[in-house]
Amino acid sequence: MSTHPSDTQDRPARLTVGVVGAGRVGPALAASLQLAGHRPVAVSGVSDASRRRAEKMLPGVPLVPPAEVLQRADLVLLTVPDDALPGLVTGLAETGAVRPGQLLVHTSGRYGVSVLDPALRAGALPLALHPAMTFTGSPVDVQRLAGCSFGVTAPEELRLAAEALVIEMGGEPEWISEEGRPLYHAALALGSNHLITLVAQSMELLRTAGVGAPDRMLGPLLGAALDNALRSGDAALTGPVARGDAGTVAAHIAELREHSPQTVAGYVAMARATADRALAHGLLKAELAEDLLGVLADQETGSGSAPATGTDADDDENGPEGNDR
Repeated sequence: MSTHPSDTQDRPARLTVGVVGAGRVGPALAASLQLAGHRPVAVSGVSDASRRRAEKMLPGVPLVPPAEVLQRADLVLLTVPDDALPGLVTGLAETGAVRPGQLLVHTSGRYGVSVLDPALRAGALPLALHPAMTFTGSPVDVQRLAGCSFGVTAPEELRLAAEALVIEMGGEPEWISEEGRPLYHAALALGSNHLITLVAQSMELLRTAGVGAPDRMLGPLLGAALDNALRSGDAALTGPVARGDAGTVAAHIAELREHSPQTVAGYVAMARATADRALAHGLLKAELAEDLLGVLADQETGSGSAPATGTDADDDENGPEGNDR
């Protein structure tokens, strides 16, 4: 079911839309704009996968070179990798592809609108609209945009236009200053990209431990952990690090060294970060922190010593492993 207003199919298209870079993001945003009454007219893609994706998400929309996309469209989505964006914008501006009054939108989280300065000098209207969402390259992405936050950066005179486009795509605009974009993007990468790595590593270790359906085991646990973290922040910290169970942490590291040595550095780094936050918020008792931090320091220097295990008499979280970790 569409997440857009029910009368959009009866409205005339207000903007022609083009996509430069048919990765996972561009076709989904164009399809969402189509539901809002705009009309996709051109898309460019280099790889066979991107061309197939464009044909699936935007059936009937012609595949053309980037310069021709700009010739046909009033609103152009530049959905290329971050590192490719500055060169693409410069090239389009230098070849005269940019038209005065054309809305030029990039979806990079890293950049604000200054990266579009060459197009601005050619008369384009620059917008930075970054969806804080992970994309699959399938139609489900359009549904996921409902309620998705977008990092919005635009000149003051275009702010309302930028926010309106986000709302039409079903999203929620969140204003990000030009200078705040790099930190904003780093925060999202830290939370989302690294989460995928951690989950994939956890699933591999569970398979090695003999668990037949690690996804089924992790789903409820991780869902609850995410919900608790979003609701309570650091107060949601649980598990052996937050409790100061130095012996358990040392045993974990020993097992990882034997079965998955490539995960040790990440485990130690995250355990140290967790310990620091637990200490700062009064969750980790100072008398238990010394042994724990000693274990982690030993692992960082390679000495690998381990203290004797023990149980805190006040600990009330010693349920089945994984239930509250």
